[in-house]
Amino acid sequence: MFDFDQYLGFLAFLTILTIGFWLMIFLLTFVIPYWVGGSIVEMVKEKMEARKAKRDE
Repeated sequence: MFDFDQYLGFLAFLTILTIGFWLMIFLLTFVIPYWVGGSIVEMVKEKMEARKAKRDE
């Protein structure tokens, strides 16, 4: 069915595909929500500081 070289190539393809799949799952479930949540928190802090500075004038 497969020569040894083809078998190694197929295994390399499956390995790269699996690593890419799990990397995508990790990015979509942990990294991107953390990044978006942090940027929202920073935006809210900046708006609160701006309101405080405007009120103190």
